[in-house]
Parts: sequence; C-alpha cells; structure tokens
Amino acid sequence: MALLDPNRLFPIEKKTKEIAKKLYNSIENIPIISPHGHTNPYWFSENKSFENPSELFITPDHYVFRMLFSQGVDLASLGLLEINTNKCERDPKKIWKIFAKNYYLFNGTPTKIWLDYVFEKLFCINKPLNEKTADFYYEQIDDLLKKNEYLPRNLYKKFNIEILCTTESPLDDLNAHKKINKIKPKIRIISAYRPDDVIDPENKHFIKNVLKFGEITNEDTTTYSGYLNAHFKRRQYFRSLGTTSTDHGHPTANTFCLPKIEINKLFDLAISGKLNSKQSELFRGHMLLEMARMSCEDGLIMQLHPGSFRNHSPQIMKNFGSDKGFDIPQKVNFVKSLKPLLDELGLNKNLTLILFTLDESTLSREVAPLCGVYPSLKIGPPWWFFDSVEGMKRFRRLVTETAGFYNTVGFNDDTRAFCSIPARHDLSRRVDCGFLSELISSGQISENDGFELAYQLSYGLAKKAYKL
Repeated sequence: MALLDPNRLFPIEKKTKEIAKKLYNSIENIPIISPHGHTNPYWFSENKSFENPSELFITPDHYVFRMLFSQGVDLASLGLLEINTNKCERDPKKIWKIFAKNYYLFNGTPTKIWLDYVFEKLFCINKPLNEKTADFYYEQIDDLLKKNEYLPRNLYKKFNIEILCTTESPLDDLNAHKKINKIKPKIRIISAYRPDDVIDPENKHFIKNVLKFGEITNEDTTTYSGYLNAHFKRRQYFRSLGTTSTDHGHPTANTFCLPKIEINKLFDLAISGKLNSKQSELFRGHMLLEMARMSCEDGLIMQLHPGSFRNHSPQIMKNFGSDKGFDIPQKVNFVKSLKPLLDELGLNKNLTLILFTLDESTLSREVAPLCGVYPSLKIGPPWWFFDSVEGMKRFRRLVTETAGFYNTVGFNDDTRAFCSIPARHDLSRRVDCGFLSELISSGQISENDGFELAYQLSYGLAKKAYKL
C-alpha cells in the first residue's frame, strides 16, 4: 500500500488526465529552481545531521503546530519554548506521538500532501501515520537521519536542486554563505537581501538595529544620507556573494515619494523612537521607493510580500514570541498603493518588482491588470495560505486571462522546512500540468505549447525572473 496515488491532483476526466500525465512526465525530473525561501544556510555550511524527526517536522513548522494548537494541543507540549517559564516538552518521542495521534487533522490540507510525499519518497514509508504507527515512523526516520546520505548537502543533491535561495537580514555576516561558496563539489546556495529589520520603525529593536547597521558598514546611520549609504554598501556585499534579489515583508503595499525635508524629518524621529503608526507607514512606504531606486542601479530583483497581520494574538506573542502561526491575511490595495513607485519607475526596464499577495480578491482585479501592462511588474506565485492545490488552481484562473503565463515567475516554495522543497515543487508541477491539460482539451492552446509552458512554469520562468 502506497501513501501516494501516482495520478494525484490530475483532472478526473480521462482524456484530460492522460494529457496532464504526459505533460508531467516531461518535466517531473527537471532540476528544482528554489528562488525564494527561508531554509537555514548553516545546515549546508556545517552539514550536520538533523537532530530527530520532531526537530525536523514539527517544532519549526508553523503549518504543523498552528493546526494542532487550533484543536487544543498546547504549544509547549510540541517543544515550543514558553518564554516566561522557560519550559517545554523536550522529549522528541513524546512530541512525535502527539503529532501522530492528531495527524488526521491534516486531511485535505497541503501540509498532508507535502508530508506524505516526504514520508514515502525520502523515508521509504508506505503506511499511514497514526497513533499505532507512531513508533515505527519515528524509529525509521530517526535511523535514516543518522546516515551520511541524509546530511543536508547530500539531500540537496538527492532533491535535484540546481539553486537554493535563503533570506537574510542586512545585519547578517553571511559567514555561512562564505563557507558554502568554498564547498567542493560546488553547490549553489545564495541569499536574498531582507532589510525589514532596519526599515520598520515599529520593530522594537529598530534603533539598535540601525546603529549596528552603521557599525557594520562604517556609515553614520544616525543621518538619513548615511543610512542610505549603508543600504547601498550592504546590498553590494550581498551581491558579491551571489545575491540576485531583495525581499520586503511590509504590512501594506503603500509607497510614497516624500520630499527630502520630510523624509529627513521622519528619519530623525524614527531614530529617536518618536514616530507614530501613521508616520511609520509613511517611512516604510518611502523606503520601498528607495529600494526600487537602488534596484534600478544595482539590478537586484525586488520582491514585495504585503498583507499579513503579524502575531495576531498578543498572549501567544508574549508567551512564545513571534512566528507562532498567528499571522493572518488582510486586505491589500495595489492600484493606489503602488502608484507613487510606478509613476517614477514603472516603465523602467531596469526594475523587476515581483508582487505577492495574501488578498486573493486583488489577483484578477488589480495584480493581473497591473502586471499585464507595466514592464517592471511580475506576479509572484500563490503564497503562504494559498500555496495549496485549490489556491494554485484559483491563481491560474484569476491571472492568466489578463496577464498570461509569461508575466508570472514560475513557482517558489518560500519554505523553512528543507525536506518539503521537492514535495512542494512536485505539487505545483502537477497542478500546473492539470491546468494546461484543460486548456489543451478545450482547444485554447496546442499540445506543443502545453509542453513548452510546463517547462517554463516549472523551471524557465523562475530562472529568468530571478536572474539565476
């Protein structure tokens, strides 16, 4: 008995299913381009074994523990440290048994599709996970993780990854990436420049971060001109180690073009800790424009990830810290918000700005029409809550008629869970082949075009968009 149906996610109708299978077979084994994600570069620079199944699959993965918490499972019992008491469950087998007992909760979710893929393809397990099989699963995975072939660099090769991008703050020394660049035989792992820590005045460590930013770059970051110089220098440092993109996780898509006097005044208030929320949004919005200006100069691809209400529960934030599954999608406006940036740089062919959204209502109404005409804009793939079977199908149907396929950028996994990378790419490839098979069956595109598009959506578009 296998966990995975070989025809999973393909259309039900026989003719269309057969076309989807042919398309998928043509791209199933092409290398993975992972142009944006959050895996830990030290996994690869140090190349140490992953600790145990719970550390690999449960404790670091908000997709997993948010579902369990929603059904009354305490976060501390899953190994997440409670800040006030410094307590949590530290026995990985106990954590795993809680997970296994509740695995049925993930039926119908992309999380189960990803996990079942990894369990079968990577750990050679072909029986369902539940309370009865918990010990078998744990021992099988734990034993394999100790083997040389399951070290991070060997998994990188096993997964057929051509390039993997991580994401680091400007304050990061990138020592892991320096070590990776010296590895023989070479593996290609690069960073993305994520400046949120030194751009968001509402970050509680903003002032300390900006001062450290100055120390790292030998610039006076208590002045706005010195602060911009620090960004320019740090971007150059990232580029020297292979970086091709930046990433911006703002709460909104707002951009502003502020006069020099006003932005200097806002920066002085920010570095003094005196900005209110409205002024903080003005500062962030102006900095998006400044980052776009720099991208026109240095060629770094720009990614914008707006629309998440971060850390929605103050109690969880207080007890367990940030990034504990309580980030919730909210409305985003792109048409008005991006206009100041697009008025200045929207027709500039040196700029590529990839737009992601957690507000699906904007895809057909705003994102596709904008990206379908401005040469500087591209549409990022379904992100976070919509990195799913139905989310991907909705995405293709909402954007293709207006923006086509070639104003999208293929797929990126945006994951912190290394072993899920091949699972996520496989899911995306299957869904896209299913969508293309429907277009072929209905006479909207030819079969030859379908094969070319399957290749582009799985490989070519991402490689081109991110300059890889």
